[in-house]
Amino acid sequence: MLEIKKVNLHYGAAIALRAVSLQAAVGEVTCLLGRNGVGKTSLLRAVTGAHPVSGGAIMWNGDNITRLAPYDRAKRGIAWVPQGRDVFPLLTVSENLQTGFAVLPRGKRKLPDDIFDLFPVLKTMLGRRGGDLSGGQQQQLAIARALVTRPKLLVLDEPTEGIQPSIIKDIGRVIELLRGRGEMAILLVEQYFDFAQQLAQRIAVMDRGGIVLAGRREELDEHDVRRRLSV
Repeated sequence: MLEIKKVNLHYGAAIALRAVSLQAAVGEVTCLLGRNGVGKTSLLRAVTGAHPVSGGAIMWNGDNITRLAPYDRAKRGIAWVPQGRDVFPLLTVSENLQTGFAVLPRGKRKLPDDIFDLFPVLKTMLGRRGGDLSGGQQQQLAIARALVTRPKLLVLDEPTEGIQPSIIKDIGRVIELLRGRGEMAILLVEQYFDFAQQLAQRIAVMDRGGIVLAGRREELDEHDVRRRLSV
């Protein structure tokens, strides 16, 4: 389980996170909702080690990882699919996938058998450069690259952003399949309540750097959640 305990995060003098506490359990999708600029991505940066926290603790499977470097967190099974995908544009699809080998011991440096079952379009594009793919194809590649690391915690930052509806359905199907295996925790940041509602077992809503509403999906009032997401 991921446990975030009263985490604060600053960018210089600006406060991005205020005493944020959140849990994400293996076998569940925990969805973090909120308007733009409320701290969702900052929280993911804290979890993955991309930005140091100013206070609080981040626990993973009972171990305090608050001060671990991103590479060490990745070796412990934490994989991040950032907003904007960040595929390597001049590397081929195959080479992009193989960058996930960096955190694996030599004996495990091979593509998982199910990668192309989850994302069949990538199998036909192995020799194509990442920068030549469509936005939806790049998003699938970014998720597949994260899965190459055999994660136990998969962190997804707005995977539906700028993606065509058919690809959004494919991504939702993959997230459901991964959750159903019961082998990883999935922390998903979204702006769209409908997508989150279909996938999440737990939902947390952020505003002004803090969690303002949280609970199991069936326990939360849909109207209240939507109200907090409206501009």
